[in-house]
Amino acid sequence: MTGASEGSGFLAVDSGGSGLRVVVGTAERGPLARRASGEPVRTGDRGIDPEHFLARLVPLVRALTAEAGPVRLAAAVVGATGFASLGAGLRAELPGALAREFGVRRVALAADAVTAYVGALGPRPGVVIAGGTGLIAIGTDLAGWRRADGWGHLLGDCGGGAWIGRAGLEAALRAHDGREGGSARLLACAEEVFGPVAGLPGALYPRPDRPAVLASFAPTVAACADEDPVAAGILRAAARHMADSAAAVCPSGGESRVAVTGGLFKTGDPLLVPLDEELAKRLPRARRMPAEGDPLHGAVRLAAELSAGPLTLPGDETMLSVTTLSGD
Repeated sequence: MTGASEGSGFLAVDSGGSGLRVVVGTAERGPLARRASGEPVRTGDRGIDPEHFLARLVPLVRALTAEAGPVRLAAAVVGATGFASLGAGLRAELPGALAREFGVRRVALAADAVTAYVGALGPRPGVVIAGGTGLIAIGTDLAGWRRADGWGHLLGDCGGGAWIGRAGLEAALRAHDGREGGSARLLACAEEVFGPVAGLPGALYPRPDRPAVLASFAPTVAACADEDPVAAGILRAAARHMADSAAAVCPSGGESRVAVTGGLFKTGDPLLVPLDEELAKRLPRARRMPAEGDPLHGAVRLAAELSAGPLTLPGDETMLSVTTLSGD
């Protein structure tokens, strides 16, 4: 196979809260095979657990290389949720392990925000707002990276799914108590979903998946926004937070590209319309563009580029680190 003889085979991995998604391909032919595992990688004392990561990844890659044919893997890109703050173990062990297992000599480890950026905008300057359960904005001028928020549901992620869901449930509890700022509509919706709201603290606080449970109420808030001013105000505040984060990382000078990516934006116009209005206030020279693809698409783009030569985008120890190992 051409990809094997030229050594341009690549491995692209997207590791997130829903598990691993993996692609094998070549720079010339693009993706050749893909698989997924529904078990997310554990985190521990060293952050993202490299042993568990490899235990989940290696069988997938072996199956993919058997399916794709005799592709010699020259490069690998791994985009991982939490890599910026929890990636020390992966940085220390993954490049060597991939070299031993598959002969990979160039390995790029990236925060999932970086692969989301590349999937949305490619190797161009601009800003990407990635919104799901959490919220982070990332920007580059091709000389360095800047990030804003992404601090988790207790300290930040302002405007993300958990933030919106929590604000919606707070409005429901305000209505239950008879306090100002409450929403009878959101109260009714909350009780339909969760049962009597007086039981919410006991049902919610002990759960290890509390951010996801909070975020599960965000689509309900969006669905109420057309008729409920409190719900509309929550989405407006979320859009304002997103625009603040985008402005904090936007490259200076000239017209800036802005894209949004992630499941949160499937809520559509109730969130996107106020977001466009808030972006116009904070970044009047910015132009919002449709995202070209998702984080796995970004990992594939980076891996194809790395298999053929150096990356266009800037390196950064916590955001995008590249390791090149000597041959046998």
